[in-house]
Parts: sequence; structure tokens; C-alpha cells
Amino acid sequence: MSGPPEPAPEAVGRVPVPAQVPDPVPASEAEAAGPVPVPVPGADSPAAEVEWRRLDRRTLLVTALVLAGVVLGAGLPTAVGMAGRMPLWESVAWVVAGAALLVVAGTGGEYVRWRRTRYRIGPERAELHTGLLLVKRRSLARERIRSVDLTAHPLLRILGLVKVRIGTGEHSGGESTLELDPVTRAEGERLRTELLDRPPGEPGTHPEGMLAALDPGWIRYAPISFVAPVLGGAAAGGLLQISEWFGAQTQVIDWVRDLFESTPLVWTILALVAAAALAGVVGALGLWIEMWWNYRLEREPGGTLRVRRGLLTSRSVSIEERRLRGVELVEPLGVRLAGAARVDAVATGLTQDEEDEHADNKALLPAAPRAVAHTVAARVLREAVSPTDPAGGAPLTGHPRAARGRRLRWSLAAALLPVALLAGLGLLLTDVLLRVAAASAVLLLPAAVLLALDAYRNLGHGLSGGYLVARSGTVRRSTVALQRSGVIGWTVKQSLFQRRAGLVTLTATTAAGEGAYHVYDAAEGEALAFAEAAVPGLLTPFLEPMAPGKH
Repeated sequence: MSGPPEPAPEAVGRVPVPAQVPDPVPASEAEAAGPVPVPVPGADSPAAEVEWRRLDRRTLLVTALVLAGVVLGAGLPTAVGMAGRMPLWESVAWVVAGAALLVVAGTGGEYVRWRRTRYRIGPERAELHTGLLLVKRRSLARERIRSVDLTAHPLLRILGLVKVRIGTGEHSGGESTLELDPVTRAEGERLRTELLDRPPGEPGTHPEGMLAALDPGWIRYAPISFVAPVLGGAAAGGLLQISEWFGAQTQVIDWVRDLFESTPLVWTILALVAAAALAGVVGALGLWIEMWWNYRLEREPGGTLRVRRGLLTSRSVSIEERRLRGVELVEPLGVRLAGAARVDAVATGLTQDEEDEHADNKALLPAAPRAVAHTVAARVLREAVSPTDPAGGAPLTGHPRAARGRRLRWSLAAALLPVALLAGLGLLLTDVLLRVAAASAVLLLPAAVLLALDAYRNLGHGLSGGYLVARSGTVRRSTVALQRSGVIGWTVKQSLFQRRAGLVTLTATTAAGEGAYHVYDAAEGEALAFAEAAVPGLLTPFLEPMAPGKH
């Protein structure tokens, strides 16, 4: 039997940890300078040795700079506020002392985290050990790893670092993910390639390579999304909040009132709304550039879809095709009126990073012309024609007129409720509210009818090859193409009113995406036949009448 293997050249000079007491934390600064070889208990081959690694030491610099920026932003208004009760130099001295204490304490805490954090990628498991008082040891089986996503905010990008998020796709909180924050970009790419290494898949209609790239003209769809009015309202509220911090909120309100003193109320309201809308448009354009600049969708060898995007904060999201169960074509009202749509993945194991609200990991394509969206969906699914395209795929079956009546009743009830409330208050308080109620009725009721009719026209379902297709919605129209093999169950729901109208809501349950996709208000017999045709045998035991003598 041969003796122990010779140490690798890069490991020469390091003290190996005894196999009887594996300890991921080295005892000296010399050991902390690089990987430490640790034998896997019970392993017999040299290949079984894996290395414990540290996070990048520059995490201390990142933490110090971030804290310095935070205290600078908070310290300026604090110093100005304190200057009214003490000399300016004294208030600045107090703020600088507090800021220095906060930066030192925060950096010290980060040093402890860095010293106590180790990770390694073994032949069978990915492991992470961290913590001082509360030691956490997490381990993920490599065959269960489904995603390795890379993110880098501007400071990390300047330093050549990334945050790596390794996940299994299970919705069990942080226990199903390992987060390495930060490592070098080269190390992040190595981890992504190694952990997502899969045998080459079978060639399809669309081989590996670029599936889609950014067209700067797509930015025209950003201002007509729902983000613009939200950002406009946030800008108005933020202006008032900042003015309150500096004790100038009253002056701002007085300035606005003096500016429109001789302007009729209606024009004043319209001017303020226009200003907020302009701010929202500018914000939406900026947000779109930050989220989607440098966008690329690629298919890598082994069957992995990779989405890369981001201007300041770069993001890389990988989706294994074996986890893909379909696509969803999403058309918000404004974007749909402009003839555009975006494409989302319906896949298992997609988790949302709670710390990054812009990390929409299921997005495959931003709002783009509808023809482009259908083309990208077809390429992603390796199909000649996208199942979401009613012109090229199978036509969708419409729903009965009873479904239109239900939508008209819902929409009119939602529009009449505020009108009735304003009218009731007007009868009790003032005639002004009665006029507001009348104006609301003139505006809301026609809009409610149009939206209800549009919602009815958008209802549809059908089969296209190996996919079932369901479409619904008006403010947000969604067309989902779901693999028939990915359906694991059916739910048939029928309320009292639906029973009287002969309608049912059919729900396909799956382990991917939202977990359930609905066919709303379809004819009862037609919906059951559709479910049986989509997944033969799954619903059969519930459709066949019971044999005599069975209960």
C-alpha cells in the first residue's frame, strides 16, 4: 500500500489539520493567508482532500467605506441640527467622534465575521462555517444545488469582488442557501462553473449561444409601466420628508402655496400631478437603465440559461433547463397597449434575494416588442414557435358569456362603492362631496365597463404540443405556457354563483413558478375535458362514476 500523497505545491509550508479533529478555523495568521487542506473523514483517495477557504480580506475595506458613506449622509443633517444649540465646531466634533466610533466598531465586527467564516466545495457537499458565539455550520449536497447567482454593487465591482449565493431552490429560508460575501470575481465564476457543471444536453432547435441581447430602444417602454406613477408619488413624499429633516417643510409648503396662489384649484392639481409624473418618468428611466443595461440571455453548454444584466450593480442568474417547466408572457396594461411584453421563467428552485428588491430572478427578458418576446420564448423552450403566440401556435378557446357577466358585475361594484360612499357623505356633510361623487361616476363607470370587457376577451386556454396554455387578466395580462408533464395535480373550484352559471375555475398545480396556474370561469364540461386531455389519467378517477356497490 502506498504512503500518503505528496502535498500540492501551493500547500507546502502549511500545517495539515489532523484527520481525527477536523477544524475549519486555522490557529494562526500564517494559516489564514490561504486555503488549508483538510482530509475528508473516511476518504481513501488523495482526490478526497478539499480545501477550506476564506472570504476575501477586502470585505473589511468594503464595510468601512459603506459605513463611512452612511455616517456622512446621516452626520451632515445631524451636525446642522446640533449647530443651533452649540458652536458649529463643537457639533462637528461630536458628529466626527460618533462617526469614527461607528466605523471602527462596524469594521471590527466585520473582521470577526471574516476570521470566523470558512467555506469549501467537496466532491459531494458545499459547506459554510461561520459565527463566534453562535456557530453556524451549513452543508448542501451538490446534487441538490440548483442556482449559483453572482451579484456585485458598484463598490464590489471596483474592487473586483462579487457576492455568491448558492441555493437548492427550496423555500426553507436561509437553511437552503449559502452566501459567500464577498469573494473575487474569478472565484465566483469558478464556483458557478464547478457547481453547475452538467453533462451536455441534447441539441435542440436552438443550440447553445446568445439567445437575446439588449436593444437600447426597449427603454421606451419604461415610462409606461406601473413603476413610473409609484416613483412619482415616492418623489413627492421624499421631498417632504427631506425638508422635514432640515426643518424646512413649512417653508416648502408655503412656497408651493404662494406659487399657485392665483391659479385655479383644478389647474394647481393638474400641475402638481404633472410634476410628480415627470419625476416618475425620470425615475423609471433611471431604474430601467440600472436594472437592464448590459443585458444578455445565453444558453451555456450543459443546458443552463444565464441572464446577465445591470449597470451599477451587476447580476448573473443561472437557471438549469432541466428545472424549466415553461414560460410566462407578462403584459401590463400600458406595455400591452404599446405592443410589448416581457418573458418570465416558470422553473423550480427560483428564490428571491430578500436583500435585493431588484433581483427578479425569474425575468428572462425585459419589456420588448411582442414579436421579440415570442421569439425569445421559443428559443428558451427549444421550440420552433412559442406556445404563447396564438398566431403561430394553437388558438386559444374562449370562455362562455356568463364569464363576461361576472366580470361586469365585479367591475361595476368596485366602481360604484366609492361613488356611493362619497354620495352618502355628501348627503350628510356638504354638497361638494355630491359633485365629487357625480364626477367620479362619470369617470369610473365607463372605465369599469371597458376593463371588464377587456378582461373577458383576454380569457382563454388551449393545448400547444407538450404545453398547456392559459391566459387571463387586464391590468396585468398573463399568458403562461406550462409543460403538461410538469402538472402534478388539478384543483376544480366552483362557487355557488359559478354553479348556477355552469362555470368552474380549473387550477393546474406544479412545483415550479407560482405553484398554481388558473383557468378562470371556463365552461364546466369543457374545463374537465381540457384537464383530461392535458394530462391523461390524472383527473380520470374523479370523473368516472363509482361502480355499483362502492361508497
